[in-house]
Amino acid sequence: MSTVIEQSGGLERRIKMAVSAAEITRQVSQRLRELSRTVKMSGFRPGKVPLSMIERSYGAQVRSEVLGDAVSKVFNDVVNDHKLRVAGQPKIEPAESGTDGQMAFTALFEVYPEIVPGDVGTLEFERVQCSVGNAEIDNTIEVLRKQRTQWSEASGRAAASGDRATIDFSGSVDGVAFEGGTASDFAFVLGEGRMLPDFERGVAGMSVGDTRVFPVKFPADYGSKDLADKTADFEVTLKKLETGSLPEIDSAFVSQFGVPDGDVARLRDDIRRNLEREVTQRVRGLVKMSAMSALPALASFDLPKTLVDTESAALAERMKADLQSRGMDVRTMPIPADAFREQAEKRVRLGLLVGEIVRKESLQAKPDQIRKLIEEFAQAYENPPEIVRAYFSDRARLAEVEALVVEQNVVDWLLARAKVTDVAISFDDLMARSQR
Repeated sequence: MSTVIEQSGGLERRIKMAVSAAEITRQVSQRLRELSRTVKMSGFRPGKVPLSMIERSYGAQVRSEVLGDAVSKVFNDVVNDHKLRVAGQPKIEPAESGTDGQMAFTALFEVYPEIVPGDVGTLEFERVQCSVGNAEIDNTIEVLRKQRTQWSEASGRAAASGDRATIDFSGSVDGVAFEGGTASDFAFVLGEGRMLPDFERGVAGMSVGDTRVFPVKFPADYGSKDLADKTADFEVTLKKLETGSLPEIDSAFVSQFGVPDGDVARLRDDIRRNLEREVTQRVRGLVKMSAMSALPALASFDLPKTLVDTESAALAERMKADLQSRGMDVRTMPIPADAFREQAEKRVRLGLLVGEIVRKESLQAKPDQIRKLIEEFAQAYENPPEIVRAYFSDRARLAEVEALVVEQNVVDWLLARAKVTDVAISFDDLMARSQR
């Protein structure tokens, strides 16, 4: 029986193939004889077990292995001879034998689409730019000062913005207490925005020992559905009020950050380097996101259903794991893979297109690029050489870095050819965009 390749439609292919029944029988006999030299059975010495007993015990398993190997070889030979790029796992099933002495099979599978990228010069996307100046350094130092605020008791006055209030409170909705609505000796700083606006306004103006009852409106998008868009009544007692003072920016303050001799200028240089490294990474991430969002417009092609199904299932499993990590019982929560199909299609399309560009333009990661990126990561740690060694001794982490380098190579390739608009943004805007 000759091998036949049929196109079932789109990316689907079917191969009709056959293997020799006599050859399968010969190989099974050979493997059983080889097995007889080492197999152990009760009452027999190794190598002395009758072949008939070995065949009864292992014959079906050996035959299945031999047949599987033979069919796989025929399939792989056909695929290689015709230069087919198989997407996913083929579905191989027995078929009616067309020739005496032959065992027929059919293999149903999909192939990767032929991708022909269009003119890269037609793509348009933004490249954000951000610089670190003295203002960003000053703001960072202010954050460090606030983290080391020294608190002292404030007496004889009412609570105001900037004060730290220690309170007992209990909340209820329609007279019913709710989970998380009661606390004792709870401390917070007025004006920091940690509490809801109505709550802060209710505490402001209180003196130590005062007790107030006031309403608090929860926003419609509040995290708890039981409280969203509802009004709760809170009873609050102010137990302690403190005023804060920030430390001076002197050698004693600077020395807390491991800066030799408490050199303020050196601390500012360290902060600048850290901020610039953070800015570089975040800018790179936003530019990559912008470029990758534009990239799918470069080519239109069919997607292998098997790849989309696999990606959909992976996304569903990832969602389950995420929900479980938050303490939710996913056994009572159906998470169908089809719910992620649109997202999976986008990911598969982008992955195939990126892979094609990498192949055609030889954008694979080079060893020096991988090392450079790892060394860049390592600068954020106290002992960079140790971090570098850890990366190179872990194949999984090394593969992740290699993937990042490849993606960056594609982005750089696009930046050199597409219509790129440079957009300057502030440091605060960069931080906000990166959190989305």
